[in-house]
Amino acid sequence: MIRGGRSYVTSPPSFSNDAKKLLVCTGNTVSVFSAATGLQITSLEGHTALVTTLIVVPASTPAQKILCYCWTASLDGTIRHWDFSGPELLKTIDAQLPIYSMVIPSLLSEPQQIDKRRELSGKLVAFVSVEDISVVNEGSKELRGHIRRFNLAKPRVPRGDTLKETAEPESIVISPSGEFFGIRHKCKIHIWDIPSGGSRHAVSRKMTLHHTKVINAFAFHPTERVIAAGDVTGRVLIWRGFGNRKLALGNQKKKVRATVDLDNAGVRGEDDTESCTTWHWHSAEVNVLNFSSDGAYLYSGGREGVLVVWQLDTGKKKFLPRIGSPLLYFMWSPDPTLSSVVCADNQIHLLKMPSMEILRTISGIKAPPSLPRMYEGLASTVAFDRSSGIAALCTENYCVQLYNLLNDRGISEIQVCERNHQPGDEITVVVTAVALSLDGSVMSTTEVKLPEDGIGGLVSLKFWVSEPDSKTFTLSTIVYEPHRDAGVSAIAFHPTRSMAVSTSFGGDFKIWVCNSDKNQTDKDSSWICHAVGSYKKKPMTAAAFSGDGTVLAVAAENVITLWNPDKNILLSVLGATLTPITKLCFAGKSEFLVAASHFPRPELSVWNTSKLSISWSYGLRVEAVTSAVDSSAFAVLAVIPKSFKTDKSKENIFRGRDGAILLFNGSDPKPVSIWTVIKAKGGSISFLGDKSQLRLAYVNGSREYVVFDPNSDESHERSAVDYDGLAGLEETGDAGYTSLYGQLPDYDKKRMEDVDSLATPFISSERPWETIFSGSTLNFPPLQKLCAEFFESLMEKRTAVVE
Repeated sequence: MIRGGRSYVTSPPSFSNDAKKLLVCTGNTVSVFSAATGLQITSLEGHTALVTTLIVVPASTPAQKILCYCWTASLDGTIRHWDFSGPELLKTIDAQLPIYSMVIPSLLSEPQQIDKRRELSGKLVAFVSVEDISVVNEGSKELRGHIRRFNLAKPRVPRGDTLKETAEPESIVISPSGEFFGIRHKCKIHIWDIPSGGSRHAVSRKMTLHHTKVINAFAFHPTERVIAAGDVTGRVLIWRGFGNRKLALGNQKKKVRATVDLDNAGVRGEDDTESCTTWHWHSAEVNVLNFSSDGAYLYSGGREGVLVVWQLDTGKKKFLPRIGSPLLYFMWSPDPTLSSVVCADNQIHLLKMPSMEILRTISGIKAPPSLPRMYEGLASTVAFDRSSGIAALCTENYCVQLYNLLNDRGISEIQVCERNHQPGDEITVVVTAVALSLDGSVMSTTEVKLPEDGIGGLVSLKFWVSEPDSKTFTLSTIVYEPHRDAGVSAIAFHPTRSMAVSTSFGGDFKIWVCNSDKNQTDKDSSWICHAVGSYKKKPMTAAAFSGDGTVLAVAAENVITLWNPDKNILLSVLGATLTPITKLCFAGKSEFLVAASHFPRPELSVWNTSKLSISWSYGLRVEAVTSAVDSSAFAVLAVIPKSFKTDKSKENIFRGRDGAILLFNGSDPKPVSIWTVIKAKGGSISFLGDKSQLRLAYVNGSREYVVFDPNSDESHERSAVDYDGLAGLEETGDAGYTSLYGQLPDYDKKRMEDVDSLATPFISSERPWETIFSGSTLNFPPLQKLCAEFFESLMEKRTAVVE
């Protein structure tokens, strides 16, 4: 089982002492990347909830740079000490409360000798930001965020001294010297000094700085009493000489007494600071602030995607523009020529300093684009290359990201249409679909330029050709308004040829071919329209090619039409479904066709194209459908009905999960396996590999994914969710002649219902073997049901889930 797609940007990363490794918080784990290659080396696994803090133990001498120790804190309420060169867990401390932030001042203020004596002496004290769970559970309006002091020498820390209570847990910022730490709370910055000696009985003194706007970020100067803060309006404030009265020692107070009584420029009220300077360049909130190691420069960043370098003495600035995404963190490494900037699009850029050249990028899966409401549920923003395990995902900024699911790393990014990132930009273009050919050599995208004030608007269909050397795609053909004024509802590729079909809400579909099939040179190859088809002017909502490519299925609203793609001849029509069809998929090379409908009445139905009849159907809302190439197996991603989730008898089965992956084999309506999953809405699934090494990939709505073997017998992958509950959702429908030409006489209808009943799952009783053979032989169930029920009663059921 392979898991990936986790966020790299939930917490600040940290460099190792030799600057050769970058440690990144990724969900419940810490991933260790090589700074030279950007590839993952190892990971620290053990936390059971989100890792919120990562602290690398610094080296005090050059000889100690080879040491690889770190501390982590998590929402699971534990603090852990690691040797990440192994990796090896050295120590676990139970804090008993979710930890949102942690600092260990003694690691910065004292030379580090990695031995047991410092811990036993009680000097290793941590200041943590925790959440009081008891207050949350009781629904009280009391303050649930606490800043507390813990002694890390004990394996189970007591409640600790509470320094401050806030409405929500706040992030703690510590000075590079380890002398001060603070938190921001609305328009204030609360600062504490750290008593010397590390005694847990010493009292920390506190002071507060005030501002008129909400403060978004702040940082301490490495050597002087200077604080920089950024607010939500884009202003950067520099407070100089803070704490000369409230945080100074007795002899120091006398020396500064004469200076603090003067008229301090820019200082509000009774704030204990000498001066306050304001700079303003950013047009939106400031998220990033960090001083250079010598304190001469200040780095700031925000929603504009621009890193600004301020000269502290003069206020002069220079820029690293067009990073392309809002900035979240900026971190220095022990090597002054290397730094990192973390962006909101789940990317970490390694910079060469002081030129700020991007050396390489560690890329996670980017977030899905924000779609207008009219396109929600209709856009197809994920496609899969089954042979290589690569996914093509639509992202913000009108891009398609190629991501290797097997190696959990980004490969490249294709700019579908140009856009300069600017904060607050309105969405003017929507990438509504992406599709890949079976061999991954061709990609197709559709985009819609939204009209302005009801005027304008443009639909574009683009074909891209892969470049194996650069692992990306180049644009081959652009088709403007491929279906007149209507939007493109779906794209599908032929399994063996350079052929594709696009369907339209305007009532037609078009078959496209690459003219390289007509003995054209590669240089002149492009995609041209081969045929156009329609059916009773109904909106064409979905399409799929059969496994051998000889049949094209196109959904005409709630009717399935079958075509010869070469001659563009209508072969047959399958009966109407209850609601418009949104997805079509052939079950491998078999004659079975899977159709899914959404609103107003969700339905999953399987049709037999050779008999032109429906085999079975369920009342399930299906988010995605996929089929194996070399077999009749197919899988669907379904959203669990609300009635299931609220049923107390099924709480142990679903455990708060909102979706399920159901694996079917051909026409058998009973799932082979069921896996419950989270964040199913907006998710996608696909088979990867061939029959000899078949795997199933699931990408959820947050772009986290898992790749697993659907045929594995391992208990942590296979689920035996009770099928009886799902059987109640099955629906029967008209088939063949009846669906096309209306109801037959009563006696004929009864005969058809008897045939359909063969595909209806038999609902088992608690003790089926006692009742299944009772009664007259004329009332025996069909043989298919009888055998299935008898053997099922002899089998042991077990339950497991895939998160």
